[in-house]
Amino acid sequence: MSDPYYITTAISYPNGRPHIGHAYEAIAADVIARFQRAQGRNVRFQTGTDEHGLKMARKAEEQGKTARELADEMSGYFQDMCDALGVSYDRFIRTVEEDHHAASQAIWQAMEANGDLYLDRYEGWYSVRDEAYYDEKELVEGEGGEKLSPQGTPVEWTVEESWFFRLSKYQDKLLKLFKETPGFLQPDSRRNEMIAFVEGGLRDLSISRTSFDWGVKVPGSDGHVMYVWVDALTNYLTGLGYPDMDGDMATFWPADLHLIGKDIVRFHTIYWPAFLMSANLPLPKQVFGHGFLLNRGQKESKSLGNVTDPIELAEKFGVDNLRYFLMREVAFGQDGSYSEEAIVTRVNAELANSFGNLAQRSLSMIFKNMDGKLEQFDTLPVDDELIATVANACRTELPREFAALNFSIGIEAWVKAVYACNQYVDEQAPWALKKTDPERMKIVLQTIFVVVRDLAIAMRPVVPTACDALLDQLGVPANERDYAALDDSGWFDRRVETGVPLDKPQGVFPRLEMPAQEAA
Repeated sequence: MSDPYYITTAISYPNGRPHIGHAYEAIAADVIARFQRAQGRNVRFQTGTDEHGLKMARKAEEQGKTARELADEMSGYFQDMCDALGVSYDRFIRTVEEDHHAASQAIWQAMEANGDLYLDRYEGWYSVRDEAYYDEKELVEGEGGEKLSPQGTPVEWTVEESWFFRLSKYQDKLLKLFKETPGFLQPDSRRNEMIAFVEGGLRDLSISRTSFDWGVKVPGSDGHVMYVWVDALTNYLTGLGYPDMDGDMATFWPADLHLIGKDIVRFHTIYWPAFLMSANLPLPKQVFGHGFLLNRGQKESKSLGNVTDPIELAEKFGVDNLRYFLMREVAFGQDGSYSEEAIVTRVNAELANSFGNLAQRSLSMIFKNMDGKLEQFDTLPVDDELIATVANACRTELPREFAALNFSIGIEAWVKAVYACNQYVDEQAPWALKKTDPERMKIVLQTIFVVVRDLAIAMRPVVPTACDALLDQLGVPANERDYAALDDSGWFDRRVETGVPLDKPQGVFPRLEMPAQEAA
């Protein structure tokens, strides 16, 4: 059985429509999932929506809807976004689903059985927007002198009966986790922040509310619903069938990677591991807190009027082009910026003008000058140097960097190989060889055919639709497009033996133009 790999995104809070940050995380997770599948792993990929909590309840009330009506409507927009962007999830989970309520109640009971829950009275500051509790010392002062959370969101003083989780009990265990297993939380800057936070002292955590009822009911405690983060984090177990420890739980847990935004690292690397320790469950292998995606260097907000609908952006520039730009442009883990001009410039330079042009002109020459027919290399000197250059980029450099989540670095190695191929074509000038040395022309064109196939397979996790369209034109079988196929030395001979000529090629990476309203 192939090696299992379980990846999750954070589940999105659907009190508003998806923005580019949601798309960025979903696309990155999908690239990882597709990359791991291409490596032969048995991948389980989960995303979804986090639909409970006071913020959703209040938003629904403002709109004259029930919380469930709002959840049903808004969750649909997030699933539509994932589908539109080619996100190949295995389950889109919703926290309103029955199996999720059962899993959340099961982990609650496991923590209770471990003696880690107690009933008391909560008095303190709470941010509805963050769905988070804050100590007085964490608060900052707003322009009008009002108290704000560290994120600058309003806080309100809350007093109610609450169940508490003995978070303080796990302080030493969490410090040990961060210091002895540095790979658990990446990048290192996030880990250092969490070490400092834990060293500052952990207080027990209020994990139930009685002031509203939109959430998972606390078992055996009428009037209490779970704090939304207990419920939300448990989704990673729900999707594997917890509390049933057989089946998918046995296969895929612990998760290989929780991919999340840097603003929710505390919940995933302090609260979540403490809950799992309490419930006697293994911890995820890694949590990665990626950076924010900024619009021309600014964080998107409704007040600035710069909020981008990711589906509209994909429709304007193409899904594959958007996926490529986001993975290529931003050093993963750091904040990055995008603009329509940057998308057009990057995609045209590297996909349309370089890789697309390489494929189009070489396949066109094979179609016109060789009647689309491929021949064995047997008695001809193959241009091994170029093939080795491309093989190193596609089989070694890109996979190594993608495995480390260094997408921009891996793609940079791929782009350099594409440039080397174009330089080779320019130097060899097969259009001139047609008259002076037609046999040499065949070697050059078929060498490019070989490397274009390798380059397309390597980039499939990022640009799946266009790369598959190109591989279709090359006549590469659908079951020979994973990374193992890159090590298959006999594929070209089998392709020749089919005797199937190439059809007239169709470009799969057209040049982008700036939208008319931006052109001026």
